[in-house]
Amino acid sequence: MARLATEQLSVGYTDEFIVRNLDLAIPDGQITALVGANGSGKSTILKTMARLMKAKSGHVYLDGKSITRLPSRDLAKELAILPQNPVAPDGLTVRELVSYGRFPYQRGFGTLTRTDREMIDWALSVTGMETLADRLVDQMSGGQRQRAWIAMALAQGTDILFLDEPTTFLDIAHQLEVLELLERLHREQKRTIVMVLHDLNHAARYAHYIVAIRHGEAIYRGTPNEVIHEQMCREVFGIEADIIPDPRTGTMLCIPHGLARVDQASKV
Repeated sequence: MARLATEQLSVGYTDEFIVRNLDLAIPDGQITALVGANGSGKSTILKTMARLMKAKSGHVYLDGKSITRLPSRDLAKELAILPQNPVAPDGLTVRELVSYGRFPYQRGFGTLTRTDREMIDWALSVTGMETLADRLVDQMSGGQRQRAWIAMALAQGTDILFLDEPTTFLDIAHQLEVLELLERLHREQKRTIVMVLHDLNHAARYAHYIVAIRHGEAIYRGTPNEVIHEQMCREVFGIEADIIPDPRTGTMLCIPHGLARVDQASKV
């Protein structure tokens, strides 16, 4: 049984549903990528699983318990989330930002304990930010800022890490820098990582499990080689694409070459 799962989950705004009756189990100790077109519900699903959004109906379960029943501090010790385009206050150093990850463990006036400081130092080290710990976050490159935010999430000491489009607005080098960091975190620590990605080829290369979302529904789910195929590209993204093996990794590469005809893209 997966530690994290949804059951008949429906989410929306006022009378509009974004997600309807979603049953989804997140594989433990693997990297899962949620993919789909803009507005398909990927980020909504992620935020609801992290309790940043409230479901209209259904449940999100963690270790068999509904997350709505867990105290906020207890939930923050189990999972961490890096939202899309986070913004740090002006004048904040990297170390100060990372220290925010220890908030769930603090009591009283929030004085950092020895354990807190050790976790902060470890998070800075594992993300390669220790030499930049005293730099201001707002004076760093996009890739460095994203690593600082990931370090803050890691400082929470959780086994589950959510990331909402962690490569958005980054150039290709910084995208690979972030994705390779996440791959290393999984490889060395077996963390469960769930992330929303736009790039299918990044999902195929770095994820073990892919969920393809269309109109809030998980149309396809499975390994990259099971999910990334021509029909999925038509149904989920509305494109025609050639799918070929990556000569380096053997996973599937998606090469778009046109828009799908409406009658083809609408078929399920």
